[in-house]
Amino acid sequence: MKVKAKTYLTFILLLCCLLSFGQQSEYKYKRELSGITENWHKIILPNEIFQRVSPGLSDLRIIGITSNNDTLEAPYLLKVVTDKITFGEIQYQLINQSKNEAGYYYTFEIPGNVIVNQTDLEFKKENFDWKVTIEGSQEQKEWFTITEDYRILSIKNQLTDYKFTKIAFPNSQYRFLRFFIQSNTEPELVRAALREQKISEGSYRDYRINETRIEGEKNNKQTQIELGLPFWIPVSYLKVDVKDAFDYYRPVTIRFLTDSVETANGWKYIFSKPIHGTLSSLENNEFKFNNTITNRLQIIIYNQDNEALQLGSFVVKGNVYELTTRFTEPASYSLVYGSIDARKPTYDIGNFEDKIPEDLIPLTLSVELAINRIEEAGKSPLFRNKSWLWTIMTVIIVLLGWFSIKMIRKS
Repeated sequence: MKVKAKTYLTFILLLCCLLSFGQQSEYKYKRELSGITENWHKIILPNEIFQRVSPGLSDLRIIGITSNNDTLEAPYLLKVVTDKITFGEIQYQLINQSKNEAGYYYTFEIPGNVIVNQTDLEFKKENFDWKVTIEGSQEQKEWFTITEDYRILSIKNQLTDYKFTKIAFPNSQYRFLRFFIQSNTEPELVRAALREQKISEGSYRDYRINETRIEGEKNNKQTQIELGLPFWIPVSYLKVDVKDAFDYYRPVTIRFLTDSVETANGWKYIFSKPIHGTLSSLENNEFKFNNTITNRLQIIIYNQDNEALQLGSFVVKGNVYELTTRFTEPASYSLVYGSIDARKPTYDIGNFEDKIPEDLIPLTLSVELAINRIEEAGKSPLFRNKSWLWTIMTVIIVLLGWFSIKMIRKS
């Protein structure tokens, strides 16, 4: 009976060893961490890491090896340092409407001591091109110019539906605001949304564009642009420089290469869902969107019956990714990644974010190292094909079940 128990135990240990082998070889790459002096630190992910990780970044792990060769896993929170924008709607009262030969005036009274730096105007008219001047006053005796000759525009027809009626201006703190609209006809103002907009800028990285290809299709009345990046990186910002000085309005579509599959007919490229926007002489032609990991952007400008725009430079950026992590035991820690099967981890610290210190010291990452890739010359690994490993594991599990049933029957 003792011999059978020992045999049973031997199989269990062998199975555990094989499972341990599978776990250690699950991740392909690692970067050693240095500079750990506190319980809490942050790790800023380098650009090069995104071509190795899974698309959802679910395979990131922080693994530590103690002096006793015990394995630890440090918890972390993934943070993308994006813009944070908040709006405070301002209550007001329209107290005066008037006009003269130059245009129309609208005066608003703002109760309380509040800051205003943005307005969005709504009119009954669907087609217009006006200039707006905004002034402020405390007692309606002396008026101070806040912004002057700010152009607003609305175009609506069978081909176009475009509106630019949002006005941003410096922080202003007046009891009265007066809007002057240069128009020969009644603007028919429906509403003026007054707001205080607060923007906490995110952290961005500028990316080098390796390839720029611009092609025009007269038949489809389009200009197609492709921008190639050095490697797979998260992209969340695009700026298009237009050299033309005349007024223009062009619908635009932006797509990102997300994957590619080799088929019998060649490579099939998979692009993200398109983002639709507008290139306009009234705006900065900046586009911000959710981070997408890609190495190629595709931009289509719809010229309709107009001549193609003269394009200048392009700017592509992406937000910084950070890991906020906690260390409780001394060990040699590494950031490991490169597994297609790893699931996104769930840690307790996600429920206690308010207790995480704000100012965290960043850790230093080593160069990328391959895990279990260095082999001695002339020697082959025990299991070159994973199918052998799973076959042996299956055999062991069957034998364990057989021994267990046999032992139960004899007991």
